[in-house]
Amino acid sequence: MRLSAARALLVLSAGVVSGTGVGCVKPPPPAPIAYLRVTAVPPETTVYDNDRFLGTARLLAKQPKELHAGVKFLSFKAPGYFPHDLRVELPAGETNITIKLRPIPQ
Repeated sequence: MRLSAARALLVLSAGVVSGTGVGCVKPPPPAPIAYLRVTAVPPETTVYDNDRFLGTARLLAKQPKELHAGVKFLSFKAPGYFPHDLRVELPAGETNITIKLRPIPQ
């Protein structure tokens, strides 16, 4: 069975128009970057994002943590202190969080 020249041209052009060619897909734009700086009392407070360890407050006060911008669920924990959870919207750029944990009465 032979294709007519017009039909063959139509089949060929359909492949080009449909975007099946190589390099037609644009990569998504890079996600905005947020930097989280934490100052906490006590300084040995550990900081977590969705149970993922980010670092101690002592370290994060000196060197902010690079994260994707967006909603974060942060937990702050230290021995002898009540833990504290915080939902924050981190915009692109640097965000500073200062927190003082409450000691557990003895």
